[in-house]
Amino acid sequence: MDVDKREDPVEVKIGVQHAPRELTLESAQTPAEVEQAVTEAIAKDGLLTLTDEKGRRVIVPVDKVAYVEIAETSNRPFGFTTR
Repeated sequence: MDVDKREDPVEVKIGVQHAPRELTLESAQTPAEVEQAVTEAIAKDGLLTLTDEKGRRVIVPVDKVAYVEIAETSNRPFGFTTR
C-alpha cells in the first residue's frame, strides 16, 4: 500500500459566474495540489481542469470562475453512537 496516497477525499466547490449552482466534486488530490492547479490555470488565463476520485474531469474556463472552495471532508460518525 502506498503511504503517500490520501485516503480521505478533498471536497472542491467551484462557483461559476452566471450559474445558479456551484460545481462540487470530491478529489483524491491534496488541498495543496488543487490550489496549485487553480493558481496555474489563473496564471495561464486558460482552463481549470480537476479530476474527481472516480476519474471524471471537470473543465471550467478560468474567466468564468467566481470562487473555489477547498475543504477536507470529515469522517463524522452518523447514526447512533456511544461515547
